[in-house]
Amino acid sequence: MTKIFEATVLAVGPEAPGMITDANMLILFGEEAPDDLAEYCYKIDNKNVTGPIQVGGRLVVDGVNCAITAVGNVVEKNLQGLGHITVSLDGSEQGSLPGTLHVAPQTEIKLKEGSVIQLFDS
Repeated sequence: MTKIFEATVLAVGPEAPGMITDANMLILFGEEAPDDLAEYCYKIDNKNVTGPIQVGGRLVVDGVNCAITAVGNVVEKNLQGLGHITVSLDGSEQGSLPGTLHVAPQTEIKLKEGSVIQLFDS
């Protein structure tokens, strides 16, 4: 597998950890996240994706490996343009919204300032 994306979490919105525990999702957004959304987001420092994000690839968060199970049709576009995607930790193979990446984590994900988020192709 080849790494196609890597970002570091610059800031954690006060509501962002609750999104993981209560809604089983996390929201990534680039540094220009609007104030009304920033409180729910993990702000990241990079938007450069060097390959396709596909089912069978991997999302790795601080060493926690997550299989990519479904990819919304605007995930790549939103990540490159805004640094913004929703990551659903439900392992769904059906997908849901166009900007949502569905993954199946091996264990609980806990993001913090300085966490490293990586994507690998399939």
